Amino acid sequence: MNTYTPQVGDLVYDEGARKVGRVMDKVGPRWQLKPPGGGREWDAKGDLRPATAAEKLSAGVALANARSRGEAP
Repeated sequence: MNTYTPQVGDLVYDEGARKVGRVMDKVGPRWQLKPPGGGREWDAKGDLRPATAAEKLSAGVALANARSRGEAP
């Protein structure tokens, strides 16, 4: 059972989608997440938990790489 309740702005790991996202909102039972550097929101597909330091770092590196390729602002 998941006892973690995220807050808007938290960086979390979506177990179902297997990716890190920033909590944007909750509509009904669904959490809405967005990639840390911006992009298209998605509804969480599984349980959420706080992102680990390694997951935060990985997301940051992915964002830096996307920026270097001109794919992110």
